[in-house]
Amino acid sequence: MNIFAIYLNKIKKILKEQSIKGMIKIPNSLQGINVNIPPDHYDCDVSTNAAMVLSKVNNMSPVDLAEKIIPLLKSKDSNIDTIDIVKPGFINIKFNHNFWNKFLKKIISEQTLFGSSKEKKQKYLIEFVSANPTGPLHVGHCRGAILGDVISNILKFNNQKVIKEYYVNDHGSQIHNFTLSVYFRAREIIYKEDFPYENSDLYPGDYIKLIAKNIINKYKNTDFTNFEKISKKLTKYSIDQSLQLVKSNLNDLGIKHDNFIKESDLINNKEVKKVVNKLIKKNFIYEGKIQAPISEQNNKWIERNQMLFKSSNFGDDKDRPLQKEDMSWTYFAGDVAYHNNKLNRKFDILINILGADHAGYVKRITAVVEAISGKKNILKCKVSRLVKLIKDVKPFKMSKRKGDYITVEDLVKEVGKDATRFIMLNRSSDVDLDFDFTKVKEKSKENPLYYVQYCYARITSVFRHVKFKMTDKIKVKNYNFKYSPQEIKILRKISQWPLCIETSLKKLEPHRIPTYLYELASEFHSYWNLGRDNEEFRFIDKNKKITDDKIVFLKVISNVIKSGMNIVNVSTPEKM
Repeated sequence: MNIFAIYLNKIKKILKEQSIKGMIKIPNSLQGINVNIPPDHYDCDVSTNAAMVLSKVNNMSPVDLAEKIIPLLKSKDSNIDTIDIVKPGFINIKFNHNFWNKFLKKIISEQTLFGSSKEKKQKYLIEFVSANPTGPLHVGHCRGAILGDVISNILKFNNQKVIKEYYVNDHGSQIHNFTLSVYFRAREIIYKEDFPYENSDLYPGDYIKLIAKNIINKYKNTDFTNFEKISKKLTKYSIDQSLQLVKSNLNDLGIKHDNFIKESDLINNKEVKKVVNKLIKKNFIYEGKIQAPISEQNNKWIERNQMLFKSSNFGDDKDRPLQKEDMSWTYFAGDVAYHNNKLNRKFDILINILGADHAGYVKRITAVVEAISGKKNILKCKVSRLVKLIKDVKPFKMSKRKGDYITVEDLVKEVGKDATRFIMLNRSSDVDLDFDFTKVKEKSKENPLYYVQYCYARITSVFRHVKFKMTDKIKVKNYNFKYSPQEIKILRKISQWPLCIETSLKKLEPHRIPTYLYELASEFHSYWNLGRDNEEFRFIDKNKKITDDKIVFLKVISNVIKSGMNIVNVSTPEKM
């Protein structure tokens, strides 16, 4: 039950009716009109900008037009208590108790489904993490992994069909160096040879030893005397072992992908060549020269004819090469084939979660998807910015035993899955995140996860006292309650939950969910503290009983907290 969407439709309907009668002029589209959350200092429930949007076409000031619209709204809706005009022309609506009783009855019946939408069901493919399969995931991958997983959960909450996918870049020079590293570690184990640390292209981490040991034990007949003879199958073995590490790391975070698509399979199936031919037929590929990249010194750059994709036709700053000097495919060409593969699987919407180092990649990949599909905005990209680990107000370096970076495994062991997920999602992915270990472990308002979980635990403690289980159905016959202004303030926050879900999805900003939960928990804790000095605000009375209005009030709060925490995939303990 999204009251903002409901009242937007009501207002538009009234305006259209009055337009037919010649009372109000409206443009062809009413898209600019919205119903939104009013600022906290106004004692009202929803606010609309309708008068400001329509003032010009009606040749009236927004305030004068608002005075004309208000009687129409009140005459059509018995749930409205008061309507005020706030300059420069906002119309602020406050509901009566009858409205809130209907609202509560409705969301009690919806339980944890409250907030989900009934929009047209679509098929989504969301690709995230997709780290090179050369070892365990590090903290830099962690934020994007959680971002992608929670966006998937929001889509599922809204009854959309979602496939979660990991693209395995198992082709190219990095994979060759990774396989060679495993080879040298295997020789170190078998022949007691020193690992060539002087070769900076190799992967020196201890996890390479584990991969080599597992391969030696599992594939006992493998001959490690000649790299060239075994490189192909050793690459396969090494990638498989590395993916097991990756899947274990993802499992630690509570994440499970539906598909793992390998770049090598696309290349072996000639999918790069097929999509290149498709783009040639569409006249999006040509032979040409490109200028030196900013990172290259112009005097060292040799211009040559290359196969180029017309990325600049779609808003990119330049066209992009598809082949290297040795005529092998570029990294971008592999991605082009992969996205063509996605489109061939008939998804309605594609979502990519990219790391901070891929921010400049967005234009070219959205360009090629538009070129292949002939549709705009079928691909949405979200970049996950960097994470800075902080402890005791200083940058924190955890164990580096697995290589030259901090692993997801180390992070989860340090603070747990719940804290990792909640705090990683606590700020917009568009900005860097400080992950403060000290605050994450505090049992105070400074720790957002604790504060939200404590809210839920407090509600369950009340229900335990009156022998009411969280899973029990509310058995209230008459919703005829008169809530206090302090309670209405919390109900207003509850009413904003569907809007939070809707905005989180439209903008791919799931950080709004933990932010909302923290704000709701803060409102609840403030109300709880009022009961210390005033019996009126206590949930359990002198006779150790709880009234129906308080049961309903607590239940809707707990339902929203539970629903939001489920989306973020963190626990809601009943005791703390």
